[in-house]
Amino acid sequence: MEISPLKSLGASFIPEQFLPAGEDGYYLRNQQSGKPADAWRSLRPEELETLVKNGNTAENWETVLVADQFSPHHVINCQFFGLVRVGRLEELCLIYHDLSVPVGLSNSLIINCDIGDNAAIHHVRYLAHYIIADHVILQNIDEMHTTNHAKFGNGIIKDGEDEETRVWLDLINEAGGRSVMPFDGMLPADACFWAKFRDDADLIERFGQITQKMFDSRRGFYGTVGENCVVKNCRIIKDVKIGPAAYIKGANKLKNLTVNSSAEEPTQIGEGVELVNGIVGYACHIFYGCKAVRFILGDNSALKYGARLIHSYLGDNSTVSCCELLNNLIFPAHEQHHNNSFLIASLVMGQSNIAAAATIGSNHNSRSPDGEIQAGRGFWPGLCTSLKHNSRFASFVLLAKGDYPAELDVPLPFCLVSNDVVADRLTLMPGYWWLYNMYALARNSWKFQARDARRHKRQNVEFDSLAPDTAEEMFTALTLLEEWANKPEVLAANVENSQRKVVVLKADEGRRAYRQMLHYYAIKNLMAYMQANDGATLESMCAELAGPRCRRWVNLGGQLVMGDDFDALRVDIKSGKIADWHGIHERYDELWEKYPLDKQRHAFATLLELLGVEKLTQELWAKALDEAVEIQKYIRDQTYASREKDYENHFRQITFETPEEMKAVVGDIEDNSFIEQVRAETKEFEKVARSLK
Repeated sequence: MEISPLKSLGASFIPEQFLPAGEDGYYLRNQQSGKPADAWRSLRPEELETLVKNGNTAENWETVLVADQFSPHHVINCQFFGLVRVGRLEELCLIYHDLSVPVGLSNSLIINCDIGDNAAIHHVRYLAHYIIADHVILQNIDEMHTTNHAKFGNGIIKDGEDEETRVWLDLINEAGGRSVMPFDGMLPADACFWAKFRDDADLIERFGQITQKMFDSRRGFYGTVGENCVVKNCRIIKDVKIGPAAYIKGANKLKNLTVNSSAEEPTQIGEGVELVNGIVGYACHIFYGCKAVRFILGDNSALKYGARLIHSYLGDNSTVSCCELLNNLIFPAHEQHHNNSFLIASLVMGQSNIAAAATIGSNHNSRSPDGEIQAGRGFWPGLCTSLKHNSRFASFVLLAKGDYPAELDVPLPFCLVSNDVVADRLTLMPGYWWLYNMYALARNSWKFQARDARRHKRQNVEFDSLAPDTAEEMFTALTLLEEWANKPEVLAANVENSQRKVVVLKADEGRRAYRQMLHYYAIKNLMAYMQANDGATLESMCAELAGPRCRRWVNLGGQLVMGDDFDALRVDIKSGKIADWHGIHERYDELWEKYPLDKQRHAFATLLELLGVEKLTQELWAKALDEAVEIQKYIRDQTYASREKDYENHFRQITFETPEEMKAVVGDIEDNSFIEQVRAETKEFEKVARSLK
């Protein structure tokens, strides 16, 4: 503890050695404020007299400045230190939900702050070095201040600081071998680019350079609270930048953060929350005792009910409750709703769901914390699933409930994995989703798109389960199944790190499922091409889409990029042609604009591969369309059949006295809106296919 004269309170915010020649300690604040010097004036004698009568004090009243429309009657029992500038205070009250408070300042200690027009600041026991915008409510806050070296959650260092002070996120791997510098605006694609491709030392060094350069390293920036914010009943808020229209209530501790928010996409933070060293995206909701340390939370995502997020990036459109996530990079549309689930040291590529009591990534089989899990899109481990590092899974792998005793490498997409304890073997059922759970498969693709409530889609995402990445996985799976089928029993190789058998169940059905899915994927995208291009013919389509099949696709945060395009991007970043993250994001957007045509070219090559031809004739095209229509009808029928099981199963019915009671509780399958939607899509699909023959 240090003891200084009272007049030092509010002075020397920026240490003298970091002040440019000719500047005072308020020069950065003035730049942030953006207001001209004549926006404020000194107090008039009668105003000062009223302020004193109202129990207000100041270390120096000459450094308390106000706007023209200032009413001193609205300032009661406050203490002012340093330069305090107060905007208009009129005969108004601010109303948010059921909270109504008068405009003005009361019972607060205010040090070196700019306060916007018609703000309401009441019972803020310590408010220092903040710029408060118009129409902001700050009420009942213990401590709210900014340090001269505030970074607002960004992984940078300020002038004069040691490298050791930099905040890193240890993504995917606990040992720190995939660490990244977090920054406001960081996309899942950026985090993946930086954390995953560590073999390219020049690229990694370049990322560090452009991240440090994108922020001002000078000391002395103030914290900000955007217009129309409400912050109430909080304990400690330190080095936090808060965007407009945010609602923060009952938080215990918010430190070193950027809280993105806007009138279109407001963010809310609620009771008992503690957030340290992080970036909160737009339209996020964080409530009920959540803890997050060294994190990035993507747009339109939620943390609820005591969830813990540490050294992790949680992508857009995700919801996490009652669980613990450590050292993860998670792409958009992740769900982890249940208690006791544990996800550690993992790269999960989105559209995923972690069930209750799942333990994904135990390090107990290793002598050091350097293991990893990598899971493709649609990863879905069942109840009480336990996995070990290192493990890898293709897209849309479903793991049945079980304690998996050894590391796994499952290359078959849309596969059901089961630990057969009785027979002491691992079983794989390729194409399971397509064969037996079509309702969930079809609905997931629709659900993720429908629930994407982002107003501004900063991270581009492929939500369709049938896309170039899964198509290539299915081609690989077909080759593997062909190799494994040469044995008397269909046994998979290099799937489990054990001496047990790994048995492929229903391999023939799996092969047929993969071929159906590939055919449907190809025709669906080629039909989209024909519809998007007026006057397109089979000949023009063949001419534009002809070319070799791109076999390498990179999933960058949910956006699929062709391997060659990704390599070109790496070269341009390292060479300096792309100089900053803004330029990288522009390239992402350019690649997304060409992605539909890239996908259609891939679909065309996929169809030729399936048909075993080099040229698509009118006759082959017509037959391919007919087959796709039959597959679409299969999707329609299986969507209904897989859902119907929930209504016809005896054990689903036993808690209901009558069929009418069951219908009243769970509804009628014939009223299911998604089933109706699939039926309508099937009719439209058949109509379009008929028109393209």
